[in-house]
Amino acid sequence: MTALAVARERRLHVIQGGNAVSADADVCLTTILGSCVAACMWDPVAGVGGMNHFLLPSAPDGASTDKRYGVQAMELLINALLVRGASRDRLRAKVFGGGRMNTGMADIGGRNAAFVRKFLKDEDIIIEGESLGGDGARRVQFWPVSGRARQHIVDAGGIADSERSLGLPASKTGDLELF
Repeated sequence: MTALAVARERRLHVIQGGNAVSADADVCLTTILGSCVAACMWDPVAGVGGMNHFLLPSAPDGASTDKRYGVQAMELLINALLVRGASRDRLRAKVFGGGRMNTGMADIGGRNAAFVRKFLKDEDIIIEGESLGGDGARRVQFWPVSGRARQHIVDAGGIADSERSLGLPASKTGDLELF
């Protein structure tokens, strides 16, 4: 990336329970994840993509429309992409997060990871890359027009596990890039 391109780039941070969609090549979506999951989805033909950030797979009562829950977050992201010109049959995904942040507690991250994999499989959306599980937090960047994604493991203890899930060798920096 050239210095001019970096100067033009606009970063939009996606908070817990949030999502963002863009067709602007100068936009980079970012988030920070622990046990939460972010699905980064795009349509390579329409040149539009987006990211969500959910906390739990589903509401305890199963009836909530709160976007902090996986089902609602995924549906909102897909619908926002379709409104911007994406086609459901061309959608691709890269998914991140689902770490086990507290070993003595329930594995919320594992449940989130299992949910996003099943949801995308059921919807026939191809997962082109993933970094789920491990025990560290991740900082994720996603360029929604190209589908390029980069993560940095915040806790170096989780580097090997998260990179192994992609079939890649562990790096010394904790960075991972998915094109």
